[in-house]
Amino acid sequence: MLEESFDTEQEFGGKPDYSPVSWREYFDQMEDVRVGPADDGDVYRIYKAGHDGPLLVLLHGGGHSALSWAVFTTAIASRVTCRVLAMDLRGHGGTLVRQSDDYSTHTMSSDVANVIGACYGQTPPPIVLIGHGVGGAIAVHTASNMLLPSTVGLVAIDVVEGSATEALHSMQTFLKGRPKSFKSMDHAIEWSVGSGQITNLESARVSMVGQIKRCGVEEAEAMEKASLVEKAGPVSDEVVEHNEESHHQSDEKENATSEGQVVYVWRIDLSKSEKYWDGWFRGTSNLFLACNLPKLLLLAGIDRLDRNLTIGQMQGEMLTPSRSGRFMMQVLPPCGHAVQENRPEKVADAVAAFLLRHKFAEARRETGSSNSFTQ
Repeated sequence: MLEESFDTEQEFGGKPDYSPVSWREYFDQMEDVRVGPADDGDVYRIYKAGHDGPLLVLLHGGGHSALSWAVFTTAIASRVTCRVLAMDLRGHGGTLVRQSDDYSTHTMSSDVANVIGACYGQTPPPIVLIGHGVGGAIAVHTASNMLLPSTVGLVAIDVVEGSATEALHSMQTFLKGRPKSFKSMDHAIEWSVGSGQITNLESARVSMVGQIKRCGVEEAEAMEKASLVEKAGPVSDEVVEHNEESHHQSDEKENATSEGQVVYVWRIDLSKSEKYWDGWFRGTSNLFLACNLPKLLLLAGIDRLDRNLTIGQMQGEMLTPSRSGRFMMQVLPPCGHAVQENRPEKVADAVAAFLLRHKFAEARRETGSSNSFTQ
């Protein structure tokens, strides 16, 4: 699956193919892992690939799902011998938990440790935590609190405290501006690519399945009415997403009604997690620097680098390799926030180089990569 083919037209007649693709094309298996009492526990959806080498625990960004790592999984597996476990964080994808409104870093990092414990018991393999966006922050907290003692490395992708907290100010506007529903999965995939949320068509075709779910029109309308009632109620810490429907969205509902009373809606209402947003990123840069592990920071632009990381990077050049502040960094060509989806081959090159440099994994073949890291 060459990167050059990602944005090519894939359907006869020159029309792009927006049909969904199964997770089976990228992962070996999907499991629902129960944590807690057998009859009343939380259930976490995970996807696995590989049988040997270090375990790469992949944590997705807010609103996405484990499937956002699908194309990357194939890419990294072709470069090094490794195992992959990608999990749907609470409230996302196919994961179902009892306290679905608790998105604190403490709870979410504990989720990661509990899932790994349920899968591998007391003797998990060497672990490299890899997270994107919110998942990157959770990876940093998991490593910082030493919740997984077998962790040997940490990779944070486009998660920097300074730029992340600045971006939070426009998050509600972004959430209100996107469609509330789609008439089909194909339509959602087309919107994702057209809007620039995911510019890689191959990735969008597999990952959007984890972001939206099918429901009846009446159920979707009831959900929207509930949001309206909640918004009109007493002021609370939670901000409920709502904006006036456009004629376009009304047309979509009419089409969905006539085509079988079905629409597709977002699996998670991210606006309801607003009170946790600041906590996800506050202090993350210093925690990242303090982790006494080999570390890699991948950025979608040099402008993402905040003051603490800039100072840490400059000081790291004067530190011995054993000092915690030292880390590897690579700035990828402009590719949007969904880095591992938009440029999975580039991210796989960088992660593979990191794993090989620290002898965490063995190369499968010569990648021909010419990455240069700042460390």
